[in-house]
Amino acid sequence: MSRAHQQGGEPSQRMLRVAELIRHALSDLLSRGTIMDPALEGKVITVPDVRMSPDLKLATAYVMPLGGKDLKEVLEALERNKKALRTEVAHKISMKFAPDLRFRADTSFDYNASVDAILQSPQVKRDLAPRDGDEE
Repeated sequence: MSRAHQQGGEPSQRMLRVAELIRHALSDLLSRGTIMDPALEGKVITVPDVRMSPDLKLATAYVMPLGGKDLKEVLEALERNKKALRTEVAHKISMKFAPDLRFRADTSFDYNASVDAILQSPQVKRDLAPRDGDEE
């Protein structure tokens, strides 16, 4: 493994591939309702991103319930059930060791909404409007 990967640089192809396998496995488990927890029942939970540690022993899954409702309760339920989720993920992916799972709230939706709000602001619209003499 290169020194850049060990020091937190860009993820390697292997890290990206393993992260995507885990993301698909978690998405599948959560969509089928494999984990029986009252806080997860009837909730649609998306897993837009998973990031792996360079040694592939820790997977950080970024999750968001539909509409962002009950985020704290969902994260707590996932933490309570992470051992069962790890076991199920281990059965779905073929690795020598199953990585530990960590769950975090996905903030990319908030970031995208703030960018959209900036693009819709009157100042930006004014700057992007065609001026006299400009070709379209």
